[in-house]
Amino acid sequence: MARLISLLVICFLGLAACTDTGPSTLGSDGKPLPKAYKIRGNPATLQFRMLDSVNALRQASGLAPVQLNAQLNAAAATHARDMSVQNRPWHFGSDGSSPIDRAVRAGYPGVFLGEAISETYETEVETLAAWMEEPGPRSVILDPKAVNMGFAWFQENNGKIWWALEMGG
Repeated sequence: MARLISLLVICFLGLAACTDTGPSTLGSDGKPLPKAYKIRGNPATLQFRMLDSVNALRQASGLAPVQLNAQLNAAAATHARDMSVQNRPWHFGSDGSSPIDRAVRAGYPGVFLGEAISETYETEVETLAAWMEEPGPRSVILDPKAVNMGFAWFQENNGKIWWALEMGG
């Protein structure tokens, strides 16, 4: 009898795992709406994942790899947070600073080459794919003079992510 009860309990638990956990929110096209990507874990892991992705794209284009740079990371982090404060993705800081100004303030000793920015709920890989579709960010990421990269983000409580990627030579 105990075996039969145990078997029934296992079957019920198995069926319970297969049930729908509730209604999903559907978009106007009838498909489930995407969920916001929540950044968790060590920030360096995400930075190195982006670095690996950028270097794979650069290698496929016959370009030398870039390395993460602490000063460019700092400039990117400052700007990602500032874009959130301004609630708009653009290249100028709330104090009027340009991307070059932020790299100099952060102590970057090289030549600043460009910046890619985004406001999204998507992952870093989806964001990189979107940047590669646009001529401006694509040329920054694939700049042959680039040797350094900075990458950072700021995620709001609602899930919105402000991404900033900096390239230097």
